[in-house]
Amino acid sequence: MKENDIQRPTLIINEEQARANIKRMADKARNAGVRFRPHFKTHQSALVGQWFKDQGVSSITVSSYSMAAYFADHGWNDITIAFPINLRELDAIQELASRIELGVLVDSSATVSALEKQISRPMRVWLKIDTGYGRSGVHWDQTEQIIQLARQLNEVSHLTFRGLLTHAGHSYHVRGSEAIQAVYRESTQRLQSVRTVLLDEGFRTVELSTGDTPCCSVVYDFADVDEIRPGNFVYYDLMQTQIGSCSDGQVAVTVACPVVGIHPDRSEIIIYGGGVHLSKDSVELEGHRVYGCLAEMDGNAIITIRRDAPVTGLSQEHGVIHVPSDILNSLQVGDLVYIVPAHSCMAVNCLRR
Repeated sequence: MKENDIQRPTLIINEEQARANIKRMADKARNAGVRFRPHFKTHQSALVGQWFKDQGVSSITVSSYSMAAYFADHGWNDITIAFPINLRELDAIQELASRIELGVLVDSSATVSALEKQISRPMRVWLKIDTGYGRSGVHWDQTEQIIQLARQLNEVSHLTFRGLLTHAGHSYHVRGSEAIQAVYRESTQRLQSVRTVLLDEGFRTVELSTGDTPCCSVVYDFADVDEIRPGNFVYYDLMQTQIGSCSDGQVAVTVACPVVGIHPDRSEIIIYGGGVHLSKDSVELEGHRVYGCLAEMDGNAIITIRRDAPVTGLSQEHGVIHVPSDILNSLQVGDLVYIVPAHSCMAVNCLRR
């Protein structure tokens, strides 16, 4: 899209960089000998999905039934919904399972019972394990509960117990490669300990699936798991640069926003680009919460992320950017500025067409 055609906040994707990010992760998984099941919740695009197919990807992860149905309609037939199964969608999930190989997550006996009674189609099932993030899943040290759930699954003929799945989302709370790798080691060791318990109980095959962009970006040895499921890496974002998952140049997404006000007395500009466009996810930068940063661009490619020009405030349509004098003096009302969002998954969801 040409700049002259942009009238409102618009998602800008650097296809060359996104493809490079995909290739790098696909090559890493291939070299490590693990299944690459990328999470598609970041891009939610059939077109971008084709870029993954170009790298030989055939199995994917999504975060909702509707997302799974969308990608099934676009030719993907091996999909895991990496979100606690919503029992109110079981009829739709049953229909989807009749069309594709479908994987779902459980972490309670009630969910397994519902799948036994209301689902008749074959389905693979993962036990969701909490290895430290503290969100969903059975806590890794609740081994008796895990054993009982695995046994309950094995008693249902149309359900195949596949293994243990975790999302080490607490990697987002650390900074730097060493700290990220420490999260990965702890998380996988906990998964392995649970697998050992299940194998000792007589379960023949217990696969391990892990997936978060920080760990999958900086770790190279995946010998302890069978599958990786990163998602955000396709575009990265300001948050990932702050964590240490990627360099500024690997970020493949910005949001083009029209300048609608300039306030030299406050060293601020106002953009048409608010919470409904960038989302209100934020990162900490020099002790302050920011929602993105201005970027200097060469076409669709980021040259520099200007951390001295952060998005400091958002309302529904307005964005406030504190800018240094060199930027302030170069802008006029009606110009476009390009924002690296704090969290690309949320910004893309706001702006996707």
